[in-house]
Amino acid sequence: MSQKHPRILDPKRVGLFVVDIQERFENVISGFENMVAASIRLVSTFRALELPIIVTEQYPKGLGRTVAALGEALGDAAAPYEKTCFSSCGSEAVSSRLEELGTEQAMVCGIETHVCVSQTVHDLIQMGILVHVAVDAVASRKSLDRDYGLRKMERSGAVLTTAEAAAFELLGDAKHPRFKEVQALYK
Repeated sequence: MSQKHPRILDPKRVGLFVVDIQERFENVISGFENMVAASIRLVSTFRALELPIIVTEQYPKGLGRTVAALGEALGDAAAPYEKTCFSSCGSEAVSSRLEELGTEQAMVCGIETHVCVSQTVHDLIQMGILVHVAVDAVASRKSLDRDYGLRKMERSGAVLTTAEAAAFELLGDAKHPRFKEVQALYK
């Protein structure tokens, strides 16, 4: 078998970043429910494949905790790291966890596309990590901010993809032992 293209997700090298999908955003983010649903599918995929997940919460005292449905999907897979800096990588605990995992690729979902997601993505790229952003699993209050946040990340080297495309890259083959379980998430 030939070697995979380096911009295809590799389950041996990837971790999922769930950035600040918190309660207070629910009524102000455009497309919130769809973004949460796509994020839950990503989390469920990573859990099924037993891949690492890092979850952050931006100032939870003011913005609330991770939304309940996503928290349920996460279960005990990842306790949220609290932060006040916009980039998730600004948290020393997150940076230490990244180092510990030896992550070479990151799949990113979360809020807000043009602030915390973008700054996290740019810091990950600066650290030499190949970043994939699930466009169906990121959101902002204003669509213009989301659109330009995505454009900036892509121009900086991030790969734009969808939750479903990412899942099938991680599976790689219909013979994968978890194929049916993961496939069912996207039907």
